[in-house]
Amino acid sequence: MFQTEWEARRKLVEEALPVELKAGGALDDTLAASMMYSLMAGGKRLRPVLLMAAADAAGGHGEDFLTTACAMEMIHTYSLIHDDLPAMDNDDYRRGKLTNHKVYGAGMALLAGDGLLTLAFEVILRQTGVSEKTRLEVAREFAVAAGPAGMVGGQAIDLVSEGQRIDRATLRKMHLGKTGALFRAAIRAGAILAGAAPDTLAALTAYADAFGLAFQITDDILDVVGDADQIGKPVGSDEKNQKSTYVTLTSLEEAKRLARQAVDEAVAALAPLGDEARFLRELAEFLISRQQ
Repeated sequence: MFQTEWEARRKLVEEALPVELKAGGALDDTLAASMMYSLMAGGKRLRPVLLMAAADAAGGHGEDFLTTACAMEMIHTYSLIHDDLPAMDNDDYRRGKLTNHKVYGAGMALLAGDGLLTLAFEVILRQTGVSEKTRLEVAREFAVAAGPAGMVGGQAIDLVSEGQRIDRATLRKMHLGKTGALFRAAIRAGAILAGAAPDTLAALTAYADAFGLAFQITDDILDVVGDADQIGKPVGSDEKNQKSTYVTLTSLEEAKRLARQAVDEAVAALAPLGDEARFLRELAEFLISRQQ
């Protein structure tokens, strides 16, 4: 049932994304094609699904907030385009396809990422069924998560740390920004859209922080032991770029233990929320066994 629910909502996101993108009205056809190329390149649509699941857990109906869920996926896709650029990780493949800059060139890829980031905030403002105050609150969550106090800040730590052995505290700070911030924003946004009570929002925020950590640790593990065909990009990129990870700073076995610990913390955070948070519990447990 868990996988069926995920797939159903992933399909909803797949159908809505091109509609929201075309409504943005890009002035240049190549720019529009570049944005569409990466936005519709597949993927699990995990962050928009998390947003909707958090709304469910807070007593709402997640599919009512599909518009904002699409905005979250636009921000995530922007981050992937920029992360793959030659000035960053210089990756040739993403989700089994050539990265944006390999198809459209680095300049257009940069603009496509910029376009998706800025369009996301226009899309948030299209969300119906909530107050203007709520839309602004969600926009602030997204802006903080995507900015220098979140994803961009984490990416900066990652960039300046290449070729250096950093400590675990710095690694955790980097990943709380680079990876964890968008998970946190997605889950908090879903809760806010559903009108979550303060204690419910606090529980979901604690879940988000532990979930983001578990996701990153398992990502580090997969970069060592994963299957490139399943992951959709080459394995060993962290070693190639001389990056510190939970595997290199500890060991493969210790990284697995830390991932299990983070999942347990995520599940425990949901204890007050009852059966409405079932999907989120099962999703956290799924992280331990994921192969892509």
